Amino acid sequence: MRIVVVVVIVLAVGLAVLLLGRQPTPIAAHTMTSSILASKQFDVGRQDIRLVDNSRATQANNEFVGSDQRVLQTSFWFPLNEQGSVAAGKHPLIVYSHGLSSSRLNGRHIIEFLASNGYVVIAADFPLTHKKAPGGQKVKDVVNQPRDLSFLIDTVLSWSADEQHVLYNHVDDTRIGATGISLGGFTSTLAAYHPVWRDSRIKAVASIAGPSQSLSPLFYSHAEIPFLMLAGDIDAIVPYGAHALPILERVPDASLVTIKDGTHLGFAGNTGILRWLNNADSIGCRALLKRIDTKEEPWHDLLGTVEQGISREPVTLPCQTMPLPKGMNPLHQQLLTKTVVYSFFESQFAEGVDTRQKYDRYLHKLLPNESTNISVQRSRSYKLSRF
Repeated sequence: MRIVVVVVIVLAVGLAVLLLGRQPTPIAAHTMTSSILASKQFDVGRQDIRLVDNSRATQANNEFVGSDQRVLQTSFWFPLNEQGSVAAGKHPLIVYSHGLSSSRLNGRHIIEFLASNGYVVIAADFPLTHKKAPGGQKVKDVVNQPRDLSFLIDTVLSWSADEQHVLYNHVDDTRIGATGISLGGFTSTLAAYHPVWRDSRIKAVASIAGPSQSLSPLFYSHAEIPFLMLAGDIDAIVPYGAHALPILERVPDASLVTIKDGTHLGFAGNTGILRWLNNADSIGCRALLKRIDTKEEPWHDLLGTVEQGISREPVTLPCQTMPLPKGMNPLHQQLLTKTVVYSFFESQFAEGVDTRQKYDRYLHKLLPNESTNISVQRSRSYKLSRF
């Protein structure tokens, strides 16, 4: 009996260390960053729903025979008042897109933070790129995901016009943004700029470690909207030098926020356990390198033509530099991610010019001074006068 008690105590202590140990470095008190992270204007409501787009098919994928529909397992979040109803007024809408082999819930740390500060957020599991996709993940199905975003926007706006829906008259159709991590960042970018697939209702985009090497300056000329690239400078999966750094030369109205020692997996939710590793991307690289098929036929022609801004240059492969350098604690990286994404959307969608200017100044000037892990740059033609 005594041995059992000892084993239980040891297991309990080990679990506590695993879950509670190696916490992120505290954000300095009395800073705007700490104030933002502590902000929670509302409680958050969430509903789950299965949405079906009957106008488009899902392609066959290995043993999956395909479907004449696109089925989207979806969640949406919204701010609640003290009575448990949707907070009064019309709120900005953000569409969140997950990465490859992920899910809509891996962005909850960002989504719930936005919703607690007055945003309506919707996210769906894309049919063939989520972690339980039938037949396995099919990365090239990303070409269908921009229109999934438009379908989600259509759906939310229809809810806002429906007197029977919880979101009735609570969504502002002039304040719609898109964000996502990795392939979800790429999806958001395609939905905002692609000459054929773009949705002009999207007024701001935040790509978090999203691929961009295949998109030329011409591609970004199809829309004039603010663009944020948030990236880690040691990202092993979507290499920083190939995808993030060139953004300032490609996008006229862009900001590049760089997290020093930031990794790729450090941006995603449910990766806190990886803080015990030297570099969170080591797990992702092992899995990815086993799955990369260097003989796979190129599929970038599915994205569009050179004349539309799609480059035909070879794409830099992930995980080519080993061993990986020491990375940031993912829990700390997630705190910075919430701050950056929220302040970017507030600089575009907050009510009142003064508030928008406050968050713009914070993102581009104050935040880099408050955090030694952050650097912020703007493209040369950034539209400072848009306020």
